[in-house]
Amino acid sequence: MLFKDGSREPLHGHNYRVLVKGNALDLNDDMVFDFLNIKPIVRDICNSLDHKLIIPQKNSNIQIEENEGNYQFITKDKSFFSVPKTDVLLLPIENTSSERLAAYIAEKINEAIKEKFNFIFKEIEIEVEESPGQSAVYILKN
Repeated sequence: MLFKDGSREPLHGHNYRVLVKGNALDLNDDMVFDFLNIKPIVRDICNSLDHKLIIPQKNSNIQIEENEGNYQFITKDKSFFSVPKTDVLLLPIENTSSERLAAYIAEKINEAIKEKFNFIFKEIEIEVEESPGQSAVYILKN
């Protein structure tokens, strides 16, 4: 996590848990949306984030450069990292907080459901838990 003043947390990882809640105006066949249809979408999105160093592309406190098979990152405090591209996921987010990850996941779920099922939830609520009892919730309203 990179803070607004340019300082950063030490490089570390998390095992996240994602909770999805979808709200709709009407019940179709007695349910908002079939769990069997949404589970693979959520699983695919979560799998795309798994086992990667997630880098926020939209954060002005990090400089991202490509050098052959590596990404090189320089933070505002002049820390330098060189990581194989295969280990990195550049996300179009401002930071790697649970809140920003929840918003990213909500948008991806919304896009996938609209494309695959031509369905739009009134609201999608995503909770990202980074450790037991520590989570963030983002609500996407359509």
